[in-house]
Amino acid sequence: MDRYERILSLHRILKTSRYPVTVVRLQDELECSRATVYRDLAFLRDGLMAPVVGDGEAGFRYDADEGGRFELPGLWLNSDELHALLAAQQLLSRSGGGVLSSALAPLQGRIEKLLSEHAAGKAWPMERVRVIPHRTRRMDEHAFRTVCSAVLSRKQLSFEYRARSTDEKSRRTVSPQRITHYRDNWYLDAWDHDREALRSFSVDRIAGARQLDAPARDIDEAELDRHLAGSYGIFSGPPKGVATILFSAKAARWVADEHWHSQQQGRFLPDGRYELKIPYSAARELLMDVLHYGSDAEIIEPKALREQARSLLALALSNYDN
Repeated sequence: MDRYERILSLHRILKTSRYPVTVVRLQDELECSRATVYRDLAFLRDGLMAPVVGDGEAGFRYDADEGGRFELPGLWLNSDELHALLAAQQLLSRSGGGVLSSALAPLQGRIEKLLSEHAAGKAWPMERVRVIPHRTRRMDEHAFRTVCSAVLSRKQLSFEYRARSTDEKSRRTVSPQRITHYRDNWYLDAWDHDREALRSFSVDRIAGARQLDAPARDIDEAELDRHLAGSYGIFSGPPKGVATILFSAKAARWVADEHWHSQQQGRFLPDGRYELKIPYSAARELLMDVLHYGSDAEIIEPKALREQARSLLALALSNYDN
């Protein structure tokens, strides 16, 4: 039994005991030496401010007036909450998130051990929960770990990046700012030193990642949000316009409940259709989402965005000319 478990057990013993508990009994239940019992009692009393009273002769207990109200500081989960946490871990592993599953493996072992102590034999039918991955991308685990490590240790990062749009490969040196999970995929928000600008990189397109010794340049959080979260989608910048999209009455039942953007504005029209206004910078991702609704969506303005949608639909239609 490690110290963390001993402190939990010691707290549980003192909280549930009506009479002082002897050191001999504590040695037996905590499976430790007499000196360790006294060290843990001192830590519980002086470090965690527990209302421990008593001595080695009469035994130890919680003060009658304060013991009932005292709880250990921090995050302490009951059995059902621990089951929920384990369920979340299993959902991650079943969703194809191998990187997260391996990273959480030590935590899963810890959770299972705690569950065995507190669940009283109750087992939840995890096979009743099903997660089907959709359009997730394969990702190199080493690259993911290196990127995350650089983000958290505030070190510069060097890697090869193959842009999905052009398939061109380039070597980048960046100051990582944050790791972002968006639409079931991971992105690195970073300051690109060669281009002297903020950029977002899809982690699944990163190869040969290497953490450097140089400290990362920190960009103000407000500036990051203005550049990367101020308009539609992950590939964004300062908003250049606001798109007005009109959805049919049938699609309105879905769109009205969807969150597209933090600054979106939507309203039902008298005929049951739904009007959605969204700030955007780059049009590509917005067009992809709008075209997902097919004939149930129409871009009203701006005119340039409407024409882009018209051109994309014409190109798609040309594939079926034969």
